[in-house]
Amino acid sequence: QVQLVESGGGLVQTGGSLRLSCAASGRTFSSYAVGWFRQAPGKERDIVAAISWSGGTTYSANSVKGRFTISKDNAKNTVYLQMNSLKPEDTAVYYCAATQWGVGTPSPDKYNYWGQGTQVTVSS
Repeated sequence: QVQLVESGGGLVQTGGSLRLSCAASGRTFSSYAVGWFRQAPGKERDIVAAISWSGGTTYSANSVKGRFTISKDNAKNTVYLQMNSLKPEDTAVYYCAATQWGVGTPSPDKYNYWGQGTQVTVSS
């Protein structure tokens, strides 16, 4: 059974940092890319960052470039999203997901596997 499990969300003040983790298990993801999405209340689920399973290719949305960094630990089958200089507009539920459609694929319906989500709240 494939599982993606997120952790690391929480409440932080503007300008603070959080690191999200996405632990993958249950299959070989060598042909997959993993993306981080976020969804705020009343808004669409948007891609934030993505990485190939090999770790050689990454993608970041313009809204987070220079602030968020995606990385991967192969030994732990875990993808991380380091979020720095957080802003209130970063408040959302963050999801990790896996796709065979390539790094940075923006459409959520192209992703086969999803985690349960983790809440990130940035206070002003």
